[in-house]
Amino acid sequence: MMVFRHVDPRYPFLWESSTQPPARWHGSGEGPVHYFADTPDGAWAELLRHEEIREPGDLAGISRALWTAEIPDQVDARPSLSESVLLGGQESYAECRAEAARLRSLGLQGFRSPSAALLPNGARGWIVDGGLRPGPDRNGEVHVLFGHRPDLVGWTVVNDGRPPEDLLQHVRHYVPKGG
Repeated sequence: MMVFRHVDPRYPFLWESSTQPPARWHGSGEGPVHYFADTPDGAWAELLRHEEIREPGDLAGISRALWTAEIPDQVDARPSLSESVLLGGQESYAECRAEAARLRSLGLQGFRSPSAALLPNGARGWIVDGGLRPGPDRNGEVHVLFGHRPDLVGWTVVNDGRPPEDLLQHVRHYVPKGG
């Protein structure tokens, strides 16, 4: 299966050590844990959400590499959490981390989950039929893989890019504190 992730263009597409900053599915010192989206829009949406980018003018300063990688097809496990936790903001991270630790303790190499960064049907592609047209809507997924992964092969899709402006309307932004 081909998946996507964005990274700072100065670095490889995978983490190799436990110094990885904590995120939704792992805490400090629990890495490496690799997060991949099933679409380029999903990868870009993760960046937009975490950087709290909401305005088209803020896209001009972004410079990220977009990678695609081939991961094993057998990553079918899913977390046993409510949708509100799976799609929640940073307040849901503790529950997500505990569930990821449980899945890891079972010896699983990873799992997949709905994308917290994309709104429903936000992972849309394109078709060519009488010109370029929006493809069918679909929900985005995130594939999470545990540990050092020298078995994964990646390809640079874009070395110095930014998300498309029209993606901003498909991002599940964090709810402002107190709002």
